Parts: sequence; structure tokens; C-alpha cells
Amino acid sequence: MSAREIRSLLAKKSVSPQELLTAANNRINEVDSHVNALPTLCFERAYSLAKKLDYSETPLKGIPIAIKDLMAVSGVRTTWGSRVYENHVPTKSDLLIDRIESNGAIIYAKSNTPEFGAGANTFNDIFGTTLNPWNTSLSAAGSSGGSAVALATGMAWLATGSDLGGSLRNPASFCGVVGLRPTIGRIPADPGPLAFDRMSVDGPMARNIGDVAMLFDNMVGRHDRDPISHFDVPKDFELAVDAKVKPKRIAFSRDFGVTPVDEKIANICKFAAEKFCEIGVPVEEAHPDFSGLQHVFQTLRAISFAANLGPLLNKYRKILKPEIVWNIEKGLKLTSEEIVSAMAERSRIYAGAVDFFNKYDLLLSPATIVAPYPASTRYVESVGEHTFSNYIEWCSIAYAITIIGAPALSIPCGFTDTKLPVGLQMVGKPGGEAALLGAAALLEESLEILPSVPIDPK
Repeated sequence: MSAREIRSLLAKKSVSPQELLTAANNRINEVDSHVNALPTLCFERAYSLAKKLDYSETPLKGIPIAIKDLMAVSGVRTTWGSRVYENHVPTKSDLLIDRIESNGAIIYAKSNTPEFGAGANTFNDIFGTTLNPWNTSLSAAGSSGGSAVALATGMAWLATGSDLGGSLRNPASFCGVVGLRPTIGRIPADPGPLAFDRMSVDGPMARNIGDVAMLFDNMVGRHDRDPISHFDVPKDFELAVDAKVKPKRIAFSRDFGVTPVDEKIANICKFAAEKFCEIGVPVEEAHPDFSGLQHVFQTLRAISFAANLGPLLNKYRKILKPEIVWNIEKGLKLTSEEIVSAMAERSRIYAGAVDFFNKYDLLLSPATIVAPYPASTRYVESVGEHTFSNYIEWCSIAYAITIIGAPALSIPCGFTDTKLPVGLQMVGKPGGEAALLGAAALLEESLEILPSVPIDPK
């Protein structure tokens, strides 16, 4: 069943939160040993809350949810996928956890993530590798790989993820589920040392657009502890999904002019994008000017690593994975000229994107540039004749959208010849989640791919 169907049963009291927790627990016992998506379980806490609290008046009615192991949940082991915090049990939850729980979600599991969410392959030294359920020799991508796999295998109805360079969108694409990266500030977050200047966001994941919208409605809104969270936040994203308002004009790009893309993946995504033509929406090949992207993203990302993880470097260098050490050191070595030029370039790219979205309602592209790759490979090193310069560059098609702060989601749009899922990236103008979700619901209906999950691991 979908999460919205489950909520309806809860509202009618045809099923109890305890029964749902038992169903989730049973499913985890059946399949998680094959995919390693939910390494930390907290069913005792979940059953206790389900028994103690009345969820009937809450928006989510007591529906269970899996939380990515980058957000603190009070009383539950929270590791950030790092040996630095291997035995950490916080006494206070992240502010977004408080919001989700107050809106009626019951947390029963933490989903696997690469160390501190760094990298688009979900593995770490504590819990090991999360495997793709469509072929368990392959990567689930990352860094929200555990959440995506839990959804794809029926161990979760709803899950959270986070996204800096595509960490919601990449695993959604690889696993055949939906992940939404919202506009920066739409969902509040514990601000950390970069309270006023962040690129990473939290977001909802589910198996379909309607379920994503339902969770999104219960995550958004101003929080005083987050200075960039929005004051005026429209609710009823679920209603926007059900309204399915048709966009007027759409752009499609194979590569945004910034990255190589596997030809078969590009063709699958183009075929899906052109489904809009069948309902009378013109689709043209175009994209904003993303020149300068690598300098902008790599510089600003390195700043975030230096600010957030730099204090750990001297003490924990030997146990941090090498990609993190490299990223921290890159940030610490940046010159003021490099930082200023990256900020100026980002502003220029954003201004061009605003002009672009005055012409087009949506921008579509592949969500990932390749099909799922072997789980034993740390990251995609090359496509065709192009060799990437670092471990995150293969995600350029995702982080091009990150730097303009726009909402983007990955929606299942087809399958490769070997029956692996492919995701279409759909991007709206900043603040345009309602129109984006409504259009995505239209496409979801036209593609007739869902429900292809949940599946048993293969």
C-alpha cells in the first residue's frame, strides 16, 4: 500500500500504528540481510510511543518512518556513518525530527549512509555497504541509499534523505523511487556553523509523488533556530499533486552542458520527457548557462567540509575516509580570491537560471548519468573518454541544480536493457515545489511505471 492509503486506514482506525510497526519489522527481518539498508532499529522506542500517545489528531496519524542516519534522534544510536560517532546516542533530537514526530510520524529505524553523507555510494566502516535491490551486486548510490533501498524493498512507506550534490536524487534514480530536493530554506534544519550559507537540504523520499508530497507538507515551515528557513510557506503540496496542473512549456537537456552522460540513459529520459508532448505541452531542448559550475560547487562544497568537519581532522585523520580528508584539506587551503570568485560565479549562474525559468516552467534531465554500477566501486571514475577529476564530479548533473537553490526531484521513468531503473530529474523554479509536484504527478500517470516497487531483492 502507499503511505497515503496507510494514513487513510489509520484515520478510520482500520489499522493501528502498532500493527504497522509489526508489519515493517517482519519485512525487515525478511529482506534487510540481503541489502543492508536499515542497520539501526528502534522498535522498542517506537512501540512505546505508539502505545503512549494518541496519534488520531495528528496529520500523519502514527505512520512509521525511517530516518537517514545523518539526523539525531534522541535515545537512538546516531553515527553519521562514521567511526568517530560509532557509539553515539544523542539525548536531543534534530529540530526536523521534533517536527516530524509532532506531526504524527513514528520513527522505527535509521537508514544507512556513507560517512558524513560524503559520496554517492552508500558504504561506511561501521555498517558496511547498502546494496541495490534490483541487483544486489550493484550500488544503491548515495548518500541516502539506505532510505531509497528501504522504500524499494517495502521496509518503509516513508523515509527522509538529505541532498548536497544529489544525495536524494541519485539513490532514488538507482532504486526506482522518488526523492525531492526542496528549495533551500523550505525545510528547516539544525544550522550548524554555516547557519546563513548552506547548500545541503533535507527532503522527503517515498515510492510515489503523492506520498512524497504528503511527507513534504509535514516537514516544511519556519523554525527560529534556522535563520534561512522560510517565513511564508505554502502548505497543501498534496493538493497540488492531486490537482495535476499542466505546465505550459518545458525544457529538456541531456547534460546541461557540464557532463558526459551514457547515451542509453539520456535516450530513456528524453523519451519520458516527451510524454508531456502527448498531453499538449511543448518540450524543447534547452538549459541555463552552467559554465563555471565545477569551480563554484567544488569550492563551496569544500568550505562546508572545512567548516563542519575541519575540527575533527587532527584528532581523527586516520579513521576518516580519504575522500573526506581530501575535501576538508581542500577547504582549508582555499584562498579568499577563490572563495569570492566562486560566490560571484554562483550569483551569475543563478541570475541566468531565473531568466530561464521565466521562459520555461520546468527543466528536465537525467537524474544520474549512468545506470547502477558495481557496489565494490567507490565512485564513477569515468564515462566514455572523460575521466572525472574527483569522487563527486560524476554527480554534476545533480549539483548544477544545487547551486541555484531550485527544487528538484527524481522520478522513475524507465528501465535499462538489464531491467535496472532510470530516474528523470525534474526541476522547478526556486519556490516552485507545488507546480513541480503537480507536473510530476501528471508524468507519473502518463508513464504508467508505478507501482514497480516494492520488490524482493534480486
